[in-house]
Amino acid sequence: MMFEHADDNPVLVLNDDQAWELLEGTKHGRLVVTVAGEPDIFPVNYVVDARKLYLRTAPGNKLAELTINAKVLFETDGILSDEAWSVVLRGNARVLQQSADIARAEALGLKSWVPTLKDFYVEIDPTSLSGRHFQFGEQPERDL
Repeated sequence: MMFEHADDNPVLVLNDDQAWELLEGTKHGRLVVTVAGEPDIFPVNYVVDARKLYLRTAPGNKLAELTINAKVLFETDGILSDEAWSVVLRGNARVLQQSADIARAEALGLKSWVPTLKDFYVEIDPTSLSGRHFQFGEQPERDL
C-alpha cells in the first residue's frame, strides 16, 4: 500500500476513502461495546458492503451487550516491516431481523473464524471514521 506522507512526517491522517480502502481490505478487527459504563472488547471477523460493516455472532455477551447499547467502536489495523496503520470506526449496531436484510448479509460470504454456529448477523452503520498511517524509523534526536 502506498500512502504519501507530506514533509517526511511519519504519521499521516487518512481521509475517509483511504480509511475505507483499508477497512475493505482487512477481515479482522476488534469490536468494543459498553454497558453500564463497563467496556468489553471482542475479536471479530467482518466484511464491508456499501460502507457498512457486517459480522456474525452467536448468543452471548457480545450479542446481549450490543442490543442493550447499540453505540459501538470498531478498530482494525495492520503492521508490516516498515509501516503500520489503524482505522477506528464509531457507529450504531443492529441485529438484522428482516429476511431480506439477512439474505443480503448472507450473500456477502462472511464465514466464521471457528467452526461454531453464528446465527446472528450484525450491521454497523458508521457515525464517524478516523485512520492513521505510520512509517517506521528511528526516533529523531531532540534539538537542544
